[in-house]
Amino acid sequence: MMNDKIEKIKSFPLLSSMNENELNALAGYMVEHNHDKDSIIIKEGDLDTTMYLLIEGTVDVIKTTIYNDPFVCATLSDFMHVILGEMALIDKDKRSATVKAKTPCKTYSMDSESFNKFCDEYPSGGVKLLKLMNKNIIRNLRIENENLKLIYQALIEEIEYN
Repeated sequence: MMNDKIEKIKSFPLLSSMNENELNALAGYMVEHNHDKDSIIIKEGDLDTTMYLLIEGTVDVIKTTIYNDPFVCATLSDFMHVILGEMALIDKDKRSATVKAKTPCKTYSMDSESFNKFCDEYPSGGVKLLKLMNKNIIRNLRIENENLKLIYQALIEEIEYN
């Protein structure tokens, strides 16, 4: 069971370079969860400091519009090696989006207390985990920058044609 968990963690490219001690410790801090299709993994607005590695399945990332309508911002799958909820792990602020299981999913979670302990005990492993988290945040920021360009262009076109 623990070896399977370690192999799943190692499938994340930036975590595969962790040494055996780091991987064992990280696996020990991670809690496995199984999520049914349509279940909510993270709820927008909640205060929670848990991040999740998406191990199996597909999720939708959903934001609420100013009209209280749900809007699917992204669909993410396990082969993308994504982390969910990593921002709240660091800044301990409200969740910025809802994550809903589109298929049955498996995740490994870690709360901020466990994250801090892991980083204190295994600084090199903590750096690798932070790099993965940063890569995830940067990818999301790039997507949002592209979305802003589309919104800006649509706004300009709307103004010019009206």
